[in-house]
Amino acid sequence: MKTQTLKLALAIAGTLLISGTALAADYEVEMLNRGNDGQPMAFEPAYLEIEPGDSVTFVLTEGTHNAEIIPGMLPEGAEAWKGAMNEEFTVTFDQEGLYGYKCLPHYGMGMVGVIKVGDEMSNADAAEEVKHPGRAGQKMAELFEQLKTSQTAQAQ
Repeated sequence: MKTQTLKLALAIAGTLLISGTALAADYEVEMLNRGNDGQPMAFEPAYLEIEPGDSVTFVLTEGTHNAEIIPGMLPEGAEAWKGAMNEEFTVTFDQEGLYGYKCLPHYGMGMVGVIKVGDEMSNADAAEEVKHPGRAGQKMAELFEQLKTSQTAQAQ
C-alpha cells in the first residue's frame, strides 16, 4: 500500500512540475544595428511585459552586441546577468519587478531596454531615477512612458 501511495505522490508531483514549466513562455529580443523606428543600435522589442518563470532569449542578428543588467535597475534579491559579446543567451525571470538592461558598447547611443516581470514593481521608482549616458537617458524615459501607458490601460 505504501508503495502505491508513494508512486501516486510522485506521479502528481511530476505532473505539477511539468505543467508549471509548460506554462512558462520564451520571448525573443533582437539585438540590432538599426531598430524598426530607424534609430541606430536598438533592442527589438525594447519594452517587454512577461510573467515570473518566463524566459527572454537575446538574439544577435547583426553587429557587435551584448545585453546586461543596468546597475540600480534590478529588483531586490534578483541576480544580475551579463551576456557575452556576440552570443545569443537566455535569461529566466523568476522575481517580479522591473529590469533595465543595456548593450555595453552602445549604451550611450541608447541601446537599452526594460522588462516588466509580473505586477509587483517595488523597484520602479529607484529604477526610474538611475542616470544614463547620452541618448540612453532619452530612450529610457520613452520606455518608462510606455510602462505608464500600459499600467493605465490595464487599470481601466
